[in-house]
Amino acid sequence: MPKVGTNSAEEPVISLEGVSLSYNGGANVLKNVSLSLYKKSFHFLTGVSGAGKTSFLRLLYMGLKPSSGTVKLFGQDVSTISREEVYKFRQRIGIVFQDFNLLSHLTVLQNVALPLKVAGESALKREHQAKEILDWVGLGNCFNALPDTLSGGQKQRVAIARAVITRPDILLADEPTGNVDDKIADKLMKLFYGMHNMGTCVIVATHYRQFIDTFHYDRISIDRGHVIKKDRK
Repeated sequence: MPKVGTNSAEEPVISLEGVSLSYNGGANVLKNVSLSLYKKSFHFLTGVSGAGKTSFLRLLYMGLKPSSGTVKLFGQDVSTISREEVYKFRQRIGIVFQDFNLLSHLTVLQNVALPLKVAGESALKREHQAKEILDWVGLGNCFNALPDTLSGGQKQRVAIARAVITRPDILLADEPTGNVDDKIADKLMKLFYGMHNMGTCVIVATHYRQFIDTFHYDRISIDRGHVIKKDRK
């Protein structure tokens, strides 16, 4: 089994063994994928549009079930865990999908602080940390705004801030820099790098060649359903 970010002394945070995925019995989007990903590792997930990058990320978030094979998170086969355990696992995973999934009736600050509220943190700590991360992503003047008043790029930054505020063990980001300018995109990449340095396993799906060439991280490429691992040089 190929290993990415390997450390033989530790267990992978993500492990796929012979995983295939198809929709409604059609052709496989993913074919016999086997790989292991470890904490404090950073991976670009690449492939042409429609290659299966989003499907791959949703598998890791337990939003999809494989047609065959085994998905393990934190050493446990996710097909054997209860609904309550799925919820607990997801608290350890930060996720940024392209549809943002912001709650329209909550302010920007409340959206970002929500994971901390769920985790039982105090109102004072939630507000302090949410303001800090929003300042970092350039939205310090939007604390009280509602999501529907924001641009696509602003919504994307809110979703990213919400995903990283708990310092998750795994961070999954689907085209996280797609709606922002180069300056903000570079800042977001530095944020992801900081998460990686603190121990998070980071997976960023992107088609942005400049980032792939500038930041020499490991690559996981999807080509006609096959997953190809390419270590950084």
